[in-house]
Amino acid sequence: MPKKQIVSPKLRQPSGHFSHATMVEARGRMVFISGMTSRRADGSIAGIGDIEAQTRQVCENLKAAVEEAGGTMDDICRVDCYVRNMEHFDIIHKVRREYFKAPAPASTMVEITKMTSPDYLIEINAIAVLD
Repeated sequence: MPKKQIVSPKLRQPSGHFSHATMVEARGRMVFISGMTSRRADGSIAGIGDIEAQTRQVCENLKAAVEEAGGTMDDICRVDCYVRNMEHFDIIHKVRREYFKAPAPASTMVEITKMTSPDYLIEINAIAVLD
């Protein structure tokens, strides 16, 4: 389902690859994707100590989930990103640009101290709207 980026002259342009707001038609199917980490299907963790590799695996996991539901990455309208180090912001958004075409999903990113594994550097959940 096509989404539209909402841009207001009253808001500063985003500092990373995200939209302040996205809009979609209210019909269709909503897919709520749980927080994805860098764990591969075989149970191993991709990119231990490497935020770029972990972000790429997280995005691949999001992609697998939305595609299994019948959608694409373009259907993702919102993401919440939890990181262990906010200094990784630029690297994370570099990878996100590879997976999320414009209009980018609305997004929140917060730094947290603990995740379910000490090896995780990032976790992202998502909401998609499909036709």
